[in-house]
Amino acid sequence: MTHHGTFKDNARDDDWLRKAGRRKWVVITKDKNIRKRSLEREAIMTAKVRAFIFTGGDLSGVEMGEILVAAIPKMGRILDETKPPFVARVTGAGDVAVIDDESAADGT
Repeated sequence: MTHHGTFKDNARDDDWLRKAGRRKWVVITKDKNIRKRSLEREAIMTAKVRAFIFTGGDLSGVEMGEILVAAIPKMGRILDETKPPFVARVTGAGDVAVIDDESAADGT
């Protein structure tokens, strides 16, 4: 499923993030700042979103696909082992790591 195929073009990030969280969808985005903006961060945390963010924001679709092929096993492990909400980064080399999660949000 794609963002443009599911949500209106002018959908606010905090709105579609909440919907994705309620539907238990995994979010994959190249918007590196989505976790830093207050409304979007609140939506991620309250809707228990599981998000993976590409660290290179200027990647082409082909490049993202190639990176995902390398990253999918690591993403799967994170999905299995990490309680939502969380944000993980995906590097150009296919490395994946959680950078923001529920424990960071509640101060534990």
